[in-house]
Amino acid sequence: MRVTAIETIQLGAYPNITFVEVHTDAGLTGLGETFRGPQAVAAHVHEAIAPYLLGRDPLLVEAHSHFMLNGYLGFNSSGAETRAGSAVDIALWDLWGKASGQSITQLLGGAVRDSIRVYNTCAGYTYNKAGGRRLVTGASEEKAEGPYEDQVAFMQRPVELAHSLLEMGISAMKIWPFDLLAAASGGHAISRAEIKRGIEPFAKIRAAVGDRIDLLCEFHSLWNLPAAIEIGRALADVGIYWSEDPIKMVSSDALADYRRLVPIPVCASETLATRYAFRDLLARDAVDYVMIDLSWCGGVSEAKKIATLAEAYQRPIAPHDCTGPVVLAASLQLGLNAPNAIFQEMVRAYTTGWYRELVTELPRVVDGQMYPLSGPGLGTELLPGLKHRADATVRRSQLQ
Repeated sequence: MRVTAIETIQLGAYPNITFVEVHTDAGLTGLGETFRGPQAVAAHVHEAIAPYLLGRDPLLVEAHSHFMLNGYLGFNSSGAETRAGSAVDIALWDLWGKASGQSITQLLGGAVRDSIRVYNTCAGYTYNKAGGRRLVTGASEEKAEGPYEDQVAFMQRPVELAHSLLEMGISAMKIWPFDLLAAASGGHAISRAEIKRGIEPFAKIRAAVGDRIDLLCEFHSLWNLPAAIEIGRALADVGIYWSEDPIKMVSSDALADYRRLVPIPVCASETLATRYAFRDLLARDAVDYVMIDLSWCGGVSEAKKIATLAEAYQRPIAPHDCTGPVVLAASLQLGLNAPNAIFQEMVRAYTTGWYRELVTELPRVVDGQMYPLSGPGLGTELLPGLKHRADATVRRSQLQ
């Protein structure tokens, strides 16, 4: 089997996402995906990866992963080169699964669990759409696309939001009320009054539902170290499951200082790539929970290595997904295999909303547990006709 063509697919309605399809002379196609910088990602796929991969055996996955991440083309960061390589790597694993008639979970060594616990990241329908909002603004819900405008709800109706999730069997939720406060000072300073305002949604939820729900705080790397420490110490009394990316992920020493001074476990980081970055965090004792984004870290190949590294340090992993449906499917495949996986992130506005406009199958979520897809490889495909949408841009490199 040989690779005959590589396509990148981008949709105007979802400008952050780049899909990758790897085609073969056996008639099999592998699907991958990555997130952010779509034009740079597509350029790297076609200008650097395609000339290497076209004509080669797609099942030599480890060799291809090594080339994309460790050769001259790889820079061991989560920049466009690594994101492009991540998407292609996911597609190669999907191809391998289809060629062998097995799921990626099985290729990784098989499942260690039948399902995995989810937490809901409380984004809304427009969070990753063209023209959508990413900062918390407290905006009106007059144009709500459905019942799960959770980004607005966690500021305006946090107790109602928590009850809604519990009714679905989801007992963990992640919110980020401090983001807007960071914008005022560039993340350099925060007052006691602002801290109180940011804590309010957490405190209201805890007072209303007690310990029936786990509360996760996302910082989005917006704060400097002293401000993040002040926020973290104030949050401790509310009972926070983890503080995620409390500072910019550029210094393992600074993150280790935060972890030492704040009595809340640290989760890091969806923004990091390759096992080497995570090795530094783990060696510095800077992290409690390891978050892996398969579309940024190097794909399935590298994510499995990072998961095993974290296991050696007795740290759990929690695959990231606030991105796209292919990343969710790939993350679930890893989460079912890795013994130290404890969570799969999901956004219910996505899984019940626009993800269904893009792929054929999505994982089932029942009573707060996500269950595997049934097909080989990833278990899902792009919807037929998606590449022919009016807002689709398809770029193709093929074997001559």
